[in-house]
Amino acid sequence: MVALSWRCEVLDALTPRSLYRLMKLRSEVFVVEQRCAYLDPDGLDEEAWHLQALDEGGALLAYARLLAPGAAHGSGDSPGNHDGHQSKVARIGRVIIAPAARGTGMGRELMRQALAGCERLWPGAPIELGAQAHLRAFYGSFGFQPISEVYDEDGIPHVDMRREAAG
Repeated sequence: MVALSWRCEVLDALTPRSLYRLMKLRSEVFVVEQRCAYLDPDGLDEEAWHLQALDEGGALLAYARLLAPGAAHGSGDSPGNHDGHQSKVARIGRVIIAPAARGTGMGRELMRQALAGCERLWPGAPIELGAQAHLRAFYGSFGFQPISEVYDEDGIPHVDMRREAAG
């Protein structure tokens, strides 16, 4: 596997180039590849931590958005809730692997890094995510359990999943 640099930063710490790369990758996959017409800049990026894996040349290969307990959670990162309520759980969202990096184990490493980031930033907090339904077993392998029925989000079946606090 290619040597990677993992960064977990708040929006204010991202360079304009880093921000551009993450928005470009999210648009390439979620809007173009998956054909989901939605407003990606949803106001949550400003309060999120941004986990990125960059290769030696600076290309963005993996990304996830981490939201703190107590943050307002909106569409795309809020299992079963799209009303902007305040949550008592941490949230992992916008999980994405660049097409060129798929099938390399990068998804597993991204989830390990995202879980470690949540546990470091918000120790003792349970973690939720809205998973594409076909990835239930993948997320289940990290201790996530379904907490909802399958629902449609932007034409893609999703299921809400939760992992109780470690420890």
